[in-house]
Amino acid sequence: MKNSYSPLLVASMLLAVPQLLSAQEALRFQTVGSGPHVNPDSTVTLSVHAPQARAVEVSGFGAAPLAMQPVADGGDWIVTTPKLRPDLYTYSFNIDGVRTIDPANVYIARDINALFSEVIVPGGHADLYSVQSVPHGTVSKVWYDSPALGMTRRMTVYTPAGYEDSVSRRYPVFYLLHGMGGDEEAWSQLGRAVQILDNLIASGEAEPMILVMPNGNAGLAAAPGETSAGMYEPKGEHSRAEEGRFENSFRDIIDYVDSHYRTIADKSHRAIAGLSMGGGHAFRTSLMMPDTFDYVGIFSGATHWKGGAPDGSEKDLTAALGRQFADAPRLYWIAIGKDDFLYDLNRSYRTMLDELDIPYEYHESDGGHIWSNWRDYLVIFTPRLFKNAE
Repeated sequence: MKNSYSPLLVASMLLAVPQLLSAQEALRFQTVGSGPHVNPDSTVTLSVHAPQARAVEVSGFGAAPLAMQPVADGGDWIVTTPKLRPDLYTYSFNIDGVRTIDPANVYIARDINALFSEVIVPGGHADLYSVQSVPHGTVSKVWYDSPALGMTRRMTVYTPAGYEDSVSRRYPVFYLLHGMGGDEEAWSQLGRAVQILDNLIASGEAEPMILVMPNGNAGLAAAPGETSAGMYEPKGEHSRAEEGRFENSFRDIIDYVDSHYRTIADKSHRAIAGLSMGGGHAFRTSLMMPDTFDYVGIFSGATHWKGGAPDGSEKDLTAALGRQFADAPRLYWIAIGKDDFLYDLNRSYRTMLDELDIPYEYHESDGGHIWSNWRDYLVIFTPRLFKNAE
């Protein structure tokens, strides 16, 4: 039978051809470089296609940027780093003064208001930052009502592998807090907290637990682009850390978690820790709620104390510590890098604890106020939680 087509159908098919070709063109791989290559000697080779560039550098693999060298007759620029210690590295290119991520690397993370490319040099704790062939937990973005802050807010919640299959088992809860400028996505993205928990729990080094990562910015409901505020530029001024508003709203978070998840709702099955501003939040929240947390971690913490209420009342830190350590936490853990700008503040706080004969554990590392340290602290701190908890 002879096929026949209406003129309208033929015209429609002809009009569709350029669109199909355009869509096919978009699917073609672009020549932008080959992405990072981790070499057997723990160096990393990076390249980028920039045929018109006069100078290209890469930052993120040391104190100073590395100059990249042009490859003859190709338009590519290339560099191999010095030998690197095992870690997750974030990096960016600078092409003739313009900063950009690696266009050949799909692994990208946001830190406050900047994007970075990522690469993992394996070995040691860095192996915990990668997705391994182990049972995986579930990550949810949940909204809770905060009467204390007058808004509905978002947080990231991790439940361990097997949580959904167990209808009766209850779990301890670890509250993990980000730093200034971060949000409820910081620890799960840059901190690799999900991969770390999966791997530590699977190996038996850590107890199965629920991990709660709230938004610590008292003036914001959620991460950028996740609220009706629109696509604003992320900054740190919404934290309102010095006002104590977040600490005074923390009961709203606990109440939601205890009412929506199968938790063991007592002090011996709750932990709190945080980095920088979040370390200050953990320090102050545990002071203000002395019967709530048996495990406290202060990572490069902003250990300022202006009182236990938003109006700055109850300014006596000695009295507050006396209440908290009347029934001392099982673990009070302070960690900081030797070059951290908060080092002196933390040393003064530890001196006060020593003078008051208050027990704590201290971990000092190399480096400064960096995610490399905070991921490492999480790996060290988490296996200490909820062991033989009653």
